Amino acid sequence: MANKSILNDKSLNFLEKYLNNAAPTGYEWTGQKLWMDYLKPYVDEFITDTYGTAVGVINPEAKYKVVIEGHADEISWYVNYISDSGHIYVIRNGGSDHQIAPSKIVNIHTKNGIIKGVFGWPAIHTRNKSNEEAPKPDNIFIDCGCTSKEEVEALGVHVGCVITYPDEFHILNKDKFVCRALDNRMGGFMVAEVARLLKENNKTLPFGLYITNAVQEEIGLRGAEMIAHRIKPNAAIITDVTHDTTTPMIEQKKEGHLEIGKGPVVAYAPAVQQKLRDLITETAEEKNIPFQRSALSRATGTDTDAFAYSNGGVASALISLPLRYMHTTVEMVHRDDVENVIKLIYETILKIKDGETFSYFD
Repeated sequence: MANKSILNDKSLNFLEKYLNNAAPTGYEWTGQKLWMDYLKPYVDEFITDTYGTAVGVINPEAKYKVVIEGHADEISWYVNYISDSGHIYVIRNGGSDHQIAPSKIVNIHTKNGIIKGVFGWPAIHTRNKSNEEAPKPDNIFIDCGCTSKEEVEALGVHVGCVITYPDEFHILNKDKFVCRALDNRMGGFMVAEVARLLKENNKTLPFGLYITNAVQEEIGLRGAEMIAHRIKPNAAIITDVTHDTTTPMIEQKKEGHLEIGKGPVVAYAPAVQQKLRDLITETAEEKNIPFQRSALSRATGTDTDAFAYSNGGVASALISLPLRYMHTTVEMVHRDDVENVIKLIYETILKIKDGETFSYFD
């Protein structure tokens, strides 16, 4: 298993379709429908909630419950103000980076469909070279080709419309996956692949497995918080992305040394339950799956925190996918890491026993 490629044409075609679909925070449902359609042959039933989190369940009658989870939402913008001259000013929906916005094409989502626009920026010739103003949240603006507020509104654009980037999936140098929203649509993809492998390899689990694609992580882990209370799991393995720190301008003394192509990243943090984490690292060593380690101060900043501190405490662990250029439109991961995260989650859950407490006092 550890040396065999597991991504096939069907899974890669799904990944491309899934990434290219827009699923901004609070508007994840079209992506969730794609995800559920792909997952349907591999699970027994689905759970969905009011805000759009989707869960595929294997062995729904089992009392002992294990979650494997990623989050479905991508960062975006909201229309916040439309000037009399027809320029659109924005606020963040999640951690959108204002510095990459100028000259980017955008999709404005309206009830009439997608309206195209661009983040405009003054030409280099016209800017004050001695006191040049940098892009900031309060000075970036969108131009959709209109000359008045009335023109903009006639297109169906209004305050509260959500805005995404249209950048689509591609592959660089054979094995680097590049797209916006790899954070963390890759997580939903990887946990779905675990379910596929269980089905194709005819594995029977002694517990209920809840393959979870949570919403609204980017604005405070909200989807995970809600679904954790709904499922009430006994254990949870979360997968998200983390920074490749070998790229320019990142201080490794602060961020640690992590690199794409070198394997999944196992987190060390208070929210990470040590016995579950040790099971993961021991599994990686036994199955010859390369992995890296990361130390996180206080919170992990991922849905791990929501699961860990729910329902009186849930044994939780975090396996991250190293990624370059987080919260840009050119996020990049290595295919080998994607496969190895899938393998590590798969092999770990095969080792979890029914009724396992992960207690320090047993």
